[in-house]
Amino acid sequence: MNPLPPKTLQPEKIAQNLLGKPAALEVIPPNPFHSFRYFSHDFPAEIARWQYHPEYEIHLIREGTGSYLIGDVIGTFEAGHVAFIGSGLPHDWMSNLQPGQVIKNRDGVIQFLPEFINGLMESMPELRDLKDLLKESGRGIIYSGKTAKRAAEEIEAVGASSGTRRILHLLALLVLFAEAPKKEKQLITKQWFTPNASDEGISAVESGVKYIFDNLTSNIRMSEAAKLAHMSEPTFSKYFKKASGLTFSEMVRKMRIAHACRMLEDTNETISSICAASGYTNLANFNRQFLAEMDMTPSAYRSLDDQKRPEKKILSLGLIGN
Repeated sequence: MNPLPPKTLQPEKIAQNLLGKPAALEVIPPNPFHSFRYFSHDFPAEIARWQYHPEYEIHLIREGTGSYLIGDVIGTFEAGHVAFIGSGLPHDWMSNLQPGQVIKNRDGVIQFLPEFINGLMESMPELRDLKDLLKESGRGIIYSGKTAKRAAEEIEAVGASSGTRRILHLLALLVLFAEAPKKEKQLITKQWFTPNASDEGISAVESGVKYIFDNLTSNIRMSEAAKLAHMSEPTFSKYFKKASGLTFSEMVRKMRIAHACRMLEDTNETISSICAASGYTNLANFNRQFLAEMDMTPSAYRSLDDQKRPEKKILSLGLIGN
């Protein structure tokens, strides 16, 4: 899937444009007995939310499928997903759940402060090879293939070890990331830039994208999104397009097709069922919209090997400049 046209916006406003609420600052208390933090948690959990923090974060999803938000980008994940998130970059992983379902130990997480890794590089010059990796992590990196598999093993080894061995596994993990072949790593966001969107445009995108998220598989009306933004339809349409680079209907199509792509990959549902589950009431229209977005039909997409599928999982909301 092609990313949406880039625009600029304040980093602290990114969460509002995605979920209608600001990213929470996660305060991670220091532990005098550990130089970095490792933990596992369930989903849902209080800690699993749209947030940012000064620590670098390495994140493993052990089970389930769902959607991630990294910076201004929406994508899908499945078990084995490994990401490296830079300092201050907003992020969240939301699993697809049945009512009342809880995924135990869904996440394996490592967090460390810039001061920690910078201190290591100062005292051990050989570690300065990691500088480019740390810089790239500011855009968010998702790993795949053998790199992701080996990274998952190292993350689990960090959790299972202590003392010097825990440090060694973390360093092995960072070296693995730094040496990953280009085909097995994907930089997610653009770089942050100075804001130039109006308050009205920000409000339109905040309300519009949240409304689309909440109603992705049902009937979506721009009039309802405009009401949430306390605007008339023409005013909402103007500001939404100016701030996001897309019309409201284009945004809906891109988000629905991203959802359909995940279902085509991860389920055995019929294309007609996926059509309905993606918010389309007409199969012919669904096929046309899918073809326009992906340059192939849903059936052709499903028949492709994983390696030949286009990079459809990234849907940039167009809020960050090149």
